[in-house]
Amino acid sequence: MFSIEQLEAFVATVEQGSFSAAARSLNKVQSAISQHIMNLEIDSGLELFDRSSRYPKLTTNGEKLLPHAHALLQQHYRLRQSITQIANDESTQLSLAVDEGIPMDNLSSVIEHVAEKFPGVTFEFLSASSVDVIELVESKRATTGVMFSEVSLPAGLDFESVGSIEFDVYVGANHPLTKHKVSNIDQLILHRQLLVRSKNSKTSSFQKAYSPDIWYADNYYMLRELVQKGFGWGVLPKHIANYGLKESGIVRLPAEFENLSWHANVDIIQHPAFSSHPIHAYLRSELRQLLGKSS
Repeated sequence: MFSIEQLEAFVATVEQGSFSAAARSLNKVQSAISQHIMNLEIDSGLELFDRSSRYPKLTTNGEKLLPHAHALLQQHYRLRQSITQIANDESTQLSLAVDEGIPMDNLSSVIEHVAEKFPGVTFEFLSASSVDVIELVESKRATTGVMFSEVSLPAGLDFESVGSIEFDVYVGANHPLTKHKVSNIDQLILHRQLLVRSKNSKTSSFQKAYSPDIWYADNYYMLRELVQKGFGWGVLPKHIANYGLKESGIVRLPAEFENLSWHANVDIIQHPAFSSHPIHAYLRSELRQLLGKSS
């Protein structure tokens, strides 16, 4: 039966180029490395190294065995990491809830970094409005949330601001509001407003209702579709509105008060039951870097 020590000695010798260098890398004496490899050769019935020259050279059989040894040692490393995390009561379940209005273009790099550092991690990804993200984190359904800042958060949630997203007012290219510059905001009230709200009918603190005639969507991509089709005016993140802007039939509201746009802060929130654990703190750090670059 092969042992982990045998495989470690085998791989280290290949990587370091000699038995003595392998011994130093593994903090063992050279005789122990040589014995482990000899036992591996006996157990496998294969000659793994050609020892006829000064430095050991892999045989053809050794080259064939090497990728399998690498794979088994990697699985062993994952097993040890999982045992350590379980023993230290470290949660390896990460459920990330994100408002769809927030760009997460390079999220894959965050996932890769977390998975490399915590090999036993299990990810779940949820899309929701910012108000829904709060409720998901507060109820522990999600362990981390990325959302637009709200005026108030439930007591006890940990949060930090990591960037901002620019918003503006948009209408469809053929909407009546495009015919003339809007001279005051009261003119918007005469037309249907398109608004994002949560699945339980709550609206964000910065998504205010102005018009008496309102249609709702629970995400910005559906809102963009409604704006594009001319059903009303709506407030959209610029990166969503500007995607294919010329072909989309969406225009920025022509207004005499030119600067309608504003920045909404982006927050990362976590439940205190998770935020102090190393894996959740590391995820927060990676998200901070990602979102800080994209703002």
